[in-house]
Amino acid sequence: MSLDQYYLLGRSGLRVSRLSLGAMTFGTDGMFGSWGSSEETARAIFDRYLAAGGNFIDTADFYTQGTSEKMLGKFIAEAGVRDRVVVTSKFSNNVEAGNPNAGGNGRKNMMRAVDASLRRLRTDYIDLYLLHTWDRITPAEEVMRTFDDLVRAGKIRYAGLSDVPGWYAARAQTYAEAHALTPLISLQLQYSLVERSIEHEFVPLAQTLGMGITAWSPLGGGLLSGKYRPGEEGGTGDGRLTRSPTGKSAGKFTEQNWRVVAALEKVAKAIGRSMAQVALNWTATQPGVGSVIIGATRPSQLEDNLAALDFELPAELRQQLNEASAQPPPFPYGMFTDAYQAWILNTGSSVGDKPPGYAPAVWSKKA
Repeated sequence: MSLDQYYLLGRSGLRVSRLSLGAMTFGTDGMFGSWGSSEETARAIFDRYLAAGGNFIDTADFYTQGTSEKMLGKFIAEAGVRDRVVVTSKFSNNVEAGNPNAGGNGRKNMMRAVDASLRRLRTDYIDLYLLHTWDRITPAEEVMRTFDDLVRAGKIRYAGLSDVPGWYAARAQTYAEAHALTPLISLQLQYSLVERSIEHEFVPLAQTLGMGITAWSPLGGGLLSGKYRPGEEGGTGDGRLTRSPTGKSAGKFTEQNWRVVAALEKVAKAIGRSMAQVALNWTATQPGVGSVIIGATRPSQLEDNLAALDFELPAELRQQLNEASAQPPPFPYGMFTDAYQAWILNTGSSVGDKPPGYAPAVWSKKA
């Protein structure tokens, strides 16, 4: 399997692999350390990803209390591949107890956080720098001005957002466009067969405003890997969803999700693929998705994941997965049907706004 088919991320010239290597499991410190990897294992995972042709690596300043960035910086430097790889890091979470300005999305913390990440990563620039989580406080204007300053200073190459409301992302991007600031090229959001809520708001937002979606937790925290089964207390299996407090409180063991798991298992058996491969393939080939973040604690997990794009899901099997995982649209999206549009426009059965061939494919509703 080779990952050396690169795609442009959002409305940019940055070429990335469709499978991104998540480095959240690099290290055993902090809140994510309970399912992290030793340096030896992390290096083996990193080396195998590069050997497969991958170039897109994701980390954050607080993953394993900074150990993830340190390991990644060491691996990249020793392999001599800094110019080849696309490094993503993120800021928002407070990493200094007692210092209110060492967290959040204000300008002061952004400037502090990027310098700290650069030191840990052993580099003088970050390819893609993301706001990690909306802090409910900092204006989008302040964030975008600071992103622009960091690009002009040469400390970052591109900017993006992760885990923010749709209106905030729209405000940030349109403000940047209106003031000729560095635009956002990426939205990092949770997306999988058991978490499809981004489809109504974020996918069209990203497509319209030029942001490629990078999907995190495409296996639903491991639920879609096949290692969990329904049980008396919701579910059984050996993994973080049953071992760690954050996993147990994630609310993954629901009747709806077990129906999705059953459908996924059926499809995987029909085409002779692992459940994880099918789940990753489904997510990676959904509209608006630029790349899918895969995380592994063992080389064998990575090896299985790397084969996720070696096949095409038959249309009828994709439809089975779509139907099993479908979620009712939130208001007001349930109103926006072809029949309703025809009614409000009084156009009868026709809802097309342009004749066939009028616009290039990139303009079409299916693009």
